[in-house]
Amino acid sequence: MRITDIQRCEVRPGRLVEWTLSPATVAAAAALPDDSRPPAYIQESHIRTARTVRQDGMFVPTWLGTAFDLPGPVDLDALERALRAWTVRHETLRSGFRWAGDELRRFTLDASDVSLSRREAGDFPDADGLVRHLQDRFDTGADALRWPNLLYTAVVRDDGASVYLAFDHSNVDAYSLHRIPAEVHELYTACLAGTEPDARTPAASYVDFCEIERAHADGIDGRHTTVDRWRDFIRRCDGALPGFPVELGLTPGGPLPRQRMLCEPLVDAQEAAAFEAYCRPYGGSLVGVLAATGLIVHELGGQPVYRTVVPFHTRVKSRWSESVGWYVGGAPIEVPVDRLRGFPEALGAVRAELHANRSLARMPLPRVLDLLGADFRPTSPDLYSIVSYVDARATAGAERWADLKAYALLRVSYGDQVCVWVNRLPEGLWLASRYPDTDIAAKNMRLYVERLRDRIASVAHGSLPAVS
Repeated sequence: MRITDIQRCEVRPGRLVEWTLSPATVAAAAALPDDSRPPAYIQESHIRTARTVRQDGMFVPTWLGTAFDLPGPVDLDALERALRAWTVRHETLRSGFRWAGDELRRFTLDASDVSLSRREAGDFPDADGLVRHLQDRFDTGADALRWPNLLYTAVVRDDGASVYLAFDHSNVDAYSLHRIPAEVHELYTACLAGTEPDARTPAASYVDFCEIERAHADGIDGRHTTVDRWRDFIRRCDGALPGFPVELGLTPGGPLPRQRMLCEPLVDAQEAAAFEAYCRPYGGSLVGVLAATGLIVHELGGQPVYRTVVPFHTRVKSRWSESVGWYVGGAPIEVPVDRLRGFPEALGAVRAELHANRSLARMPLPRVLDLLGADFRPTSPDLYSIVSYVDARATAGAERWADLKAYALLRVSYGDQVCVWVNRLPEGLWLASRYPDTDIAAKNMRLYVERLRDRIASVAHGSLPAVS
């Protein structure tokens, strides 16, 4: 599924319909006692950061979403039953947080208390106007500091409908978004056939995972080897988490800048397969993308060592594979790019770093930062810059994504970091990035993407020596 923003996902005019959790559901949630299961550290960090940024006078939307088509004519009653069934299936979507002083406490609705309210939002004959309306609605309805923090919509036309679903990031990660089109299609088809969709076994609960992960994280202290290794890494980063090591044109201490979106294909399926084959002895395309990035940013920025935090999913047990939630951790790597003689040596250096450090991603970084006792008061929605690689081809329904016009949506608003996502799709490698909206950043990100494409293509076409 291509990652993009609401402006670039082929929005077409039509009649807009919206679903939110009903007033009865919201009232039931308000009366609930606390759920003893705590937030995940990544959830709590996200919500506290949103509150800090809001208190500093900025509204920074951070929702994620998905877009996909349904063939028509669409039965809105069946779609509503499918959306409710999908919401009930994933417990995190009926769970939220409220403040008790400075403590964040969870509440969770029973499935029987969940219902949706449908609203006709009007006809939108102009695609640009519809895009603006959807973004404004998602900014408000999927805000980290409110509950409910999700909003479902459909743009209905005679030949079908386009579905747009938005969630605060605390509920979903990219893998969750990838699974939504096929799952909602399956439920919708069942509803059309008159089958009761609620009978399907619920997915494993991210709320349960949060409790398990947090108990494990709370079992370590500042003397743990994971904390020691992060302490050393941050010290070598001059006491901060790493940014993207090229000039971005930012003013130190200045206001949080607007961001810009870049998304485009890198190489086709044949070239992606050849690049994967070349890199496979060193761990595959993830290693290849990081190795190429390290060499490129050294060319652009001159840093002798490429330091970054590599995101990894934390669905280490198969029980979580179909669960919606935010299953992401990070592992630090350091690659001495100024001493490497070409791409094969870079592959070896990245492989060694990932082998040594990948296990650190299982410990939530916000917990580590708490134990370090450093002042990491977050002022940006992204703690650090990332380069992420995901092979999404095995996701259920991936072969239909192009036909369904399926996209994973990012909200691009404000931030001083660079986030790069490289996804392998059936049609090849796709890159998306959000970065500070400055002329210097735009120039350097364009150079980065062009050189990354050139390096992948040169590997694919045999222009580099074979690895052994």
